[in-house]
Amino acid sequence: MCHVIVTCRSMLWTLLSIVVAFAELIAFMSADWLIGKAKPSNSEDVDDRTGGSQEPYHPTLGIYGRCTRISHMQLSRRDTLCGPYAENFSEIASGFWQATAIFLAMGIMILCTVAFVSVFTMCVQSIMKKSIFNVCGLLQGIAGM
Repeated sequence: MCHVIVTCRSMLWTLLSIVVAFAELIAFMSADWLIGKAKPSNSEDVDDRTGGSQEPYHPTLGIYGRCTRISHMQLSRRDTLCGPYAENFSEIASGFWQATAIFLAMGIMILCTVAFVSVFTMCVQSIMKKSIFNVCGLLQGIAGM
């Protein structure tokens, strides 16, 4: 019975480790770190399907990505374009955002490594008399700082 509980715990820990690693990666790639004021809607911003106006547009900025509205589109409704604004590291918005990018990237690398190693803990639970769970838990704590 005790072995079944330990196995279920390790499976849950493995699943959550993978989920957290992907969530951190998605947060890093997101352009929604700063959301600007809503831009006033023009008379051109009318939804053809409902006849009403579209939701107001909010420009966004992430660590290295942003979303902007494309106003020169030939379509009846305007669209947004999301992508990187920084082609190299020195073009990231500020020194604080550069530091954020470095620390977040290091944390993501550690979390992805732990998620990868946690899959193997189903078969092997210790190496050289050290519990893999304790070592990986320590690494997750360091990555979360």
